[in-house]
Amino acid sequence: MNISQMIPVFVVINVLVLVSASDFNQDFDITWGDGRAKILNNGQLLTLSLDKASGSGFQSKKQYLFGKIDMQLKLVPGNSAGTVTAYYLSSVGNAHDEIDFEFLGNLSGDPYILHTNVFTQGKGNREQQFYLWFDPTKDFHTYSVLWNPQTIIFYVDGTPIREFKNLESKGILFPKSQPMRIYSSLWNADDWATRGGLVKTDWSQAPFTASYQNFSAQACTWTSSSSSCSSNSSQNSWMRQSLDSTGQARIQWVQKNYMIYNYCTDTKRFPQGLPPECSQS
Repeated sequence: MNISQMIPVFVVINVLVLVSASDFNQDFDITWGDGRAKILNNGQLLTLSLDKASGSGFQSKKQYLFGKIDMQLKLVPGNSAGTVTAYYLSSVGNAHDEIDFEFLGNLSGDPYILHTNVFTQGKGNREQQFYLWFDPTKDFHTYSVLWNPQTIIFYVDGTPIREFKNLESKGILFPKSQPMRIYSSLWNADDWATRGGLVKTDWSQAPFTASYQNFSAQACTWTSSSSSCSSNSSQNSWMRQSLDSTGQARIQWVQKNYMIYNYCTDTKRFPQGLPPECSQS
């Protein structure tokens, strides 16, 4: 049975608003890394590390179906070439939905690349990549996803950088029925991450470490496959949130000055025609 078929017509909305002073021990499980992931400072800090033997990762205890998710990250400093820090929402299964932030490391002095993607029913290929307007290794910065029935918006320090609208009326799939967990991992991807794999990981710099703090989720939680979110949840302003004219101007500024790849302009990659949402943006 399709998971969307499991959603009852009338459901009880289970809304959990998490405050920013979160406890990683309560909100997340370390899932791999054999001790390389650590929760510190009474649950206020989480670190992932990578060495030649293994990376590490964690996932949220709860599943969410729509929400406003915030996390502060400080990325691997120095020569981070070959490493990838992934931070994303994903459902499970071959026809999964996914909302991705991936931070591609680089040589010292060269900028990180922020790689974003959206998967619907197992189909991705919607990459947009950006440079950041600051050094993401010097301090913590906030990376956010707003996901509601109308849109998905990626934010960096409150500035919108990308929007994927619900265009189901145009026949374009949109994530709306599969609950997602939050995942993050630090791993070696030197076969592709830096300059297409030309620059390899310098293991003499290991261990590589990324840090996390101040997780916040204003979100509807999915429990026992029997609860969901409703777009008329009056208590949740994020359920109706969209980009106003100021937000539209900010996203245009980011994309004009910091976007370095956009699948919607890659005609060589899509010789039969660009994906349909590109003409609707």
